[in-house]
Amino acid sequence: MAFLASGNIGLRDAKNPDGPTLIFTPGEWSAFVAGAKDGEFNRPGQ
Repeated sequence: MAFLASGNIGLRDAKNPDGPTLIFTPGEWSAFVAGAKDGEFNRPGQ
């Protein structure tokens, strides 16, 4: 994860550093973090 000069957030697979970088806006990243904290991505029954 990297905070880019553009203000966006870059994320890539540490196991494949030459692979693509996913770029998120601050709003997208905040929504993802909030969803993770709220359990939005948990498997059913967990």
